[in-house]
Amino acid sequence: MRTRIAILALTVALLAAAVSCARTPTPEPTPSADQAALATEFVDLLVRGDYSKATQAMDATMRAQLGGDKLAEVWKQILGQVGAFKSQSGTRAERSGQYDVVYVTCEFEQATLDVKVVFDSARRVSGLWFAPSQSHQPWVPPAYARLDTFQEQEVRFGEGEWVLPGTLTLPLSGSPCAAVVLVHGSGPNDRDESVGSNKPFRDLAWGLASQGIAVLRYEKRTREYASKLATLDVPLTVKEETIDDAWAAADLLRRTEGIDRERIFVLGHSLGGTLVPRIGELDSQLAGLIVLAGATRPLEDLVLEQTQYIFSLDGTLSESEKAQLEELEQQVQLVKDPGLITTTKPTKVLLGAPAQYWLDLRDYRPAEAAKALQQPMLILQGGRDYQVTLADFEGWQQALGDKPKVTLKLYPSLNHLFITGEGKSMPTEYDSAGHVDEELIADIAAWVEKQPTSQ
Repeated sequence: MRTRIAILALTVALLAAAVSCARTPTPEPTPSADQAALATEFVDLLVRGDYSKATQAMDATMRAQLGGDKLAEVWKQILGQVGAFKSQSGTRAERSGQYDVVYVTCEFEQATLDVKVVFDSARRVSGLWFAPSQSHQPWVPPAYARLDTFQEQEVRFGEGEWVLPGTLTLPLSGSPCAAVVLVHGSGPNDRDESVGSNKPFRDLAWGLASQGIAVLRYEKRTREYASKLATLDVPLTVKEETIDDAWAAADLLRRTEGIDRERIFVLGHSLGGTLVPRIGELDSQLAGLIVLAGATRPLEDLVLEQTQYIFSLDGTLSESEKAQLEELEQQVQLVKDPGLITTTKPTKVLLGAPAQYWLDLRDYRPAEAAKALQQPMLILQGGRDYQVTLADFEGWQQALGDKPKVTLKLYPSLNHLFITGEGKSMPTEYDSAGHVDEELIADIAAWVEKQPTSQ
């Protein structure tokens, strides 16, 4: 859920950090020496805690969004999620429109991250983005993807200023088929929900299409329009971040040749799964709803719980970690404060997101909201998931376990990405290449195929 990042972008910390250009970049072999030096120097300033000098390197928009205390807060939250900074291990570059982008790969105690530093033509920092490193093994198709059974086409959907690009994976069966919209976790995800060397949404798309089900995946609004969102006066909520675009994606499928308009499903992962009941409430025509690792507890509680878990992995708690947890607990209490609506500006950043974001979620209880829905639901959970845990899965079970249209299943060996592993799950696990479990994909396909064509 984020989002952003608890590595998959499960906490919302990176909503504040994702102030960057978001057009599809054109790769270059290496950054220029000058660009690389500017980017590595900027990261050095963050490591040293010289936030004042780092702010001076930013353009006006960035200073307004992340200047001073806000930048310090974001960096401390990153450290809270991935442990102490260890070293820089390399740089690479891209060109995005009028912007130069340098990725500084950084080794932290619990993970490897790419710090994306965006420069404008005046060499001012106009974007800053933290994400799991993409400098590892290249993605290769899973064995269960039958590449001769489907084709892919680029699509665009939405209206006005928020049109999004996506990829429709369409079986070659020649007859109208069921279709699934994939809805991301929190943070500025790409259409594949890329994490390190893993692309879980591409796995899902190719796996389901191999079994005759069309899949639509797309760039998330907070990635495609990061710069624009950073300059808006109206604070972001999950409606703009996720819900509106999921509805628009389903609407596109209803108007697409080769799709059975009565058999359109929405699959949400992490934050997307948490919001599935709200998407289902908005679109009663959906044939069914699928939740992968959706939280049933308040997001702010998960942010704190994840940080505590990561700090506990080495068996000790440093004074710095204690201080970070104390500060995080204070932020959580501010989010929960009944007076938040009257005492805090809607744009004030708490836990990396504006106050209005938290107010929008305050009274939302996903499992309880799902009780009122008429659509069939499939709720799946990984037993090794430390980001959305068994406590959340039990929330779904308690609320929906006796409903005849609800199916729940636990996969003991799967992590938050629904990739198989052993032992205690750690953030570094996401650095290793893997694929979404084949059994899970088969279960989704079988469930979709047995649903009736109308409600």
